[in-house]
Amino acid sequence: MEVWKFGGTTSINFSQVSLSNWAAGGKSSASGSFLFNSYANYQKDHISWENALDLGYGLLKENGDKPVKTDDKIDFSSKFGVKSKGKIYYTALFNFRSQFANGYNYPDRENEISKFLAPGYFTLALGFDYKPSEQFSIFASPLTGKMTVVTDDVLSDAGAFGVDPGKKSRSELGAFVKAQLKQEIVKNVSLETKVDFFSNYLNKPENIDIHWDVLINMKINEYLSANLITNLIYDDDVDIQIDKGNDGTVDEVGPRIQFKELFGIGVNVKF
Repeated sequence: MEVWKFGGTTSINFSQVSLSNWAAGGKSSASGSFLFNSYANYQKDHISWENALDLGYGLLKENGDKPVKTDDKIDFSSKFGVKSKGKIYYTALFNFRSQFANGYNYPDRENEISKFLAPGYFTLALGFDYKPSEQFSIFASPLTGKMTVVTDDVLSDAGAFGVDPGKKSRSELGAFVKAQLKQEIVKNVSLETKVDFFSNYLNKPENIDIHWDVLINMKINEYLSANLITNLIYDDDVDIQIDKGNDGTVDEVGPRIQFKELFGIGVNVKF
């Protein structure tokens, strides 16, 4: 019996628009994105150990302008479980999230608003994992520690991402729920989604943090595919600046639902 299972996908998507003396107007552009998803899972007797690494990076270059970042993600998770009874496991979960490169509030390229480990999110949880099949699982933890790290001095001094001004980290204790689903919707169309919920016992437990990722992969042939990716985030400790008049003046500051959508067609390699 095979105890280890390894696999994943790598995708490179590219798009281009080229205009010359185009009467209707517009701007030439080129964009590209790189996606890497992999897993290494161990299953033997009463022991289960699941590991997943999701990486993403994308750039957009418009004619005459410098490239801007469209995607930037590092997401590693590991679950170690001991079978209790039926399809329930006593489980410890670790998760790390951050990014590769500096982020900016374009067109401002002088002042970074994010960096690698600014923020970095570390989650350690103890609880129960219900796994009725290889395609679906739901993990619930009544005892979860979450740490937000901001290693950059400027962002730390500004109190970015919920840390106290001048501090490099912020710790929270609460409850955590994570659900995952991998399913083939129709032939050559697969869905992967995972959603996290976290409630801080010590500060506004009713304001639940949400992180929801969706990947729909549409296979064209052995090497070509189309990918639709969405990310939804709500973190009550992260303030978003709102410029309603688009005049460079910040009208509101506060937590907001963050949403990102990417669609691309390109080379897809499954391993």
